[in-house]
Amino acid sequence: MLFGYAPGMLAGLLITNILKTYFHVAHMGVPMKSWRAMLRPDRSWISRGLIAIMVWSAFGGLHVLNLWFDLEAAVGFGPIVSGLIKLIAMAAALVVMTYQGFAMSHSTAISLWSTGLMPVSSLVYSLTAGTMVTLVFGWNGFLTEQPGQLSLLSNAALMLLAVIGVVLLSLLHAAYHGSPGGRTSVELLLKSRYAKWFLGVVWGAGLIVPALLLWAGSGSYPAVVLAAVGMLAGYYAFRLLIFKAGVFEPIMSFRP
Repeated sequence: MLFGYAPGMLAGLLITNILKTYFHVAHMGVPMKSWRAMLRPDRSWISRGLIAIMVWSAFGGLHVLNLWFDLEAAVGFGPIVSGLIKLIAMAAALVVMTYQGFAMSHSTAISLWSTGLMPVSSLVYSLTAGTMVTLVFGWNGFLTEQPGQLSLLSNAALMLLAVIGVVLLSLLHAAYHGSPGGRTSVELLLKSRYAKWFLGVVWGAGLIVPALLLWAGSGSYPAVVLAAVGMLAGYYAFRLLIFKAGVFEPIMSFRP
C-alpha cells in the first residue's frame, strides 16, 4: 500500500479474505454459525479481527480500484476522501496483523501466550513477511525504477529479522521465568519434543539463513527469493509451534 503496487495489494486482499476466513471457519465447531463470532467486539479479539478483515476488504478494495481506475476523477472522490479510504484500510490492516496475538495474550491459563509480546510478534512477523514478498515481486518489476527503495526494503527486512529474534528471545525468557507451565513450554521448544523444528526451522531457516542471505547476497535475486521462502517457512512454523507448546497452568492448588 505504501508503494502503490496494486497487484500486490490485490494479492493481500485475496489471501486475507480466502485463507484467514477459511481457517476461522474450519476451526469453528459449527461452521454454519461462524458468523456469530463477529457479534462480540466489546469482549473478543476474534470478533474485532473478523470485523477488521471486512473493513480491510472493503476499503482496501476501494483503494485498489482507485489506483487502477482513477476513481478520484471518475467518481469525484477527491484527495481527502481517497486519503481517508487509505487511512481506514491501513488501520484495519494493522488490526488484522495483530488481533490473533491479542487474542492469545488474553489466555491467562497459558503462560507462554499470556504476554504483551504476542501481538508484537504477530505485528513484526507480518511486517517482515510483507517486506520480503514485496522484495520478491518488485525486484524485477516496479522496484527497478526505484533503486533507493530496493535498498531501503532490503535493509528494513534485515532489521525486522533482527527484531523478530529479540522478540522471540524476550518471549522465551519471560515464559521460562514466569511460571512452571511457561518453563515447560520453553523446554518443549528448546530441549525436547519441538526443539528440532523450533531451532531448525523458526530460528535457522526462518531467521539466521535469511539474514545471512540478505546481508551477503543482497544484490542477488535468488538469494532474496530463498530468504523470503525461509522466512515464510519460519513464520508458519512459529505460529504452529506456539500453539502446540502452550501448556495450561493449574487453576488452583490443593496443597495444604
